[in-house]
Amino acid sequence: MKSIGNGAVYGETVVQIEPYGAQIVPDSERHGNARGQFTLWLGSNLTIADYALGFFPIYLGMSWTWTISAILVGNLLGGLAMALCAGLGPEYGAPQLIISRLVFGRRGGYVPAFLNYISTIGWFSVNNILGSFGLKVLWPSLHFWQAAVLLVVVQGIVAVFGYNFIHLYERIMAVVLGLMFLGVTVMALDKPAKLAAYHPVMHSPWIAFAIMVAAALSYIGSWGPYAADYSRYLPLVTKRMPVVVWSFLGAFIASVWLELVGALVGVLAGASANPIDALHRVTGSLGDVSVVAIILGGTAADALNIYSNSLSAGALDIKMPRWRLAVLAGLLGLGLSIAGSGAFETYYDNFLLLLGYWMTPWMGVLFAELYGRHTQTKNIDGIRWRGLISFLVGLTISVPFMSSTLFEGPIAKRLGGADLTFYVGFLVAFFLYWGWGRVLNGVGSSHLRDEKPS
Repeated sequence: MKSIGNGAVYGETVVQIEPYGAQIVPDSERHGNARGQFTLWLGSNLTIADYALGFFPIYLGMSWTWTISAILVGNLLGGLAMALCAGLGPEYGAPQLIISRLVFGRRGGYVPAFLNYISTIGWFSVNNILGSFGLKVLWPSLHFWQAAVLLVVVQGIVAVFGYNFIHLYERIMAVVLGLMFLGVTVMALDKPAKLAAYHPVMHSPWIAFAIMVAAALSYIGSWGPYAADYSRYLPLVTKRMPVVVWSFLGAFIASVWLELVGALVGVLAGASANPIDALHRVTGSLGDVSVVAIILGGTAADALNIYSNSLSAGALDIKMPRWRLAVLAGLLGLGLSIAGSGAFETYYDNFLLLLGYWMTPWMGVLFAELYGRHTQTKNIDGIRWRGLISFLVGLTISVPFMSSTLFEGPIAKRLGGADLTFYVGFLVAFFLYWGWGRVLNGVGSSHLRDEKPS
């Protein structure tokens, strides 16, 4: 039998534990095509977090026009950023945070790797909390911790088996969840009078619009630091653009759809309602089916979170087998789920809005290098100060623009709470890195494939 990753015996390799972690995938193990990115990102974004995010504009009192516009713009920007990251996978054959060593160096790369390790654990716990609430709706006798453990076991198994199993699982989820949420959408739209009667009075529409755009961008864009993890097995000859297009379409369609469903349910049930209970009430005879869809959607997203968490640990040069790191991530996420379940709304909002603050300046330097002129040398063992400083400056300058329940910067206060952090951080880091390169007038090109990361 051929080893895992070889498409010639896909049915057999999918049930083997993937042996590769943060190292570069050998050419002999490359397989698949760019279209597979569509079902991967569609399945993983038909999720409870997207659905719950749809309650946010209703909570802010946004009209339908402003809500739909904010959801479209936020997901357009965030989806494009994520897809551009995914497009790097085939060329370099390495996890996203190993690729970013070209910009930060091996040791400098520990900074984004650590931040992503924290982020993936956090997203895992967010989805696990919502999924556990869903299980309790179906089986009220379950204790929260029991529901959380059940979900962690399922998600952990998928992550432990790895890349091929994850792609198979997401293809199945794309179909199953697509059909389930189609039914939920029809049921939610079956109350047109109440939906049409929703006409909130908006006093500061642009501020609410900016907040919702930032939240939507933050969610879908948060896949960026691990997007290439799921395209790195594609053959080296695979072009970037098809990977970018298919990744974008899958994530964008799923996120916009589920956030709009969340907004519909939010109007029908009230924005202050528990998102899971509200869905169960609004969908009537499909109540149990809709809750099952929410639970399955959580497992689809969290399998990726645990898997990429193990690769982030590998980017930190933690010397453990990938599958053991995945098990560790599941246990840590379980603990956070139980700890955060008592005040879910605050836990979720704080985490979501803070997540993207490091992400966009990281993307700024990555895109300036890998979608611009290649000026790096092959020596990436230490710290590449140009990348690390550009990232830190972008992050620092964006602080006054931050707006969350934990911290509100002075500029955000003057803007009435509108959050421009993501755009400022990205643009400052991008142009500082790009301008620095122009001053140095560097030439040449680097290839991560010449490196042998452990």
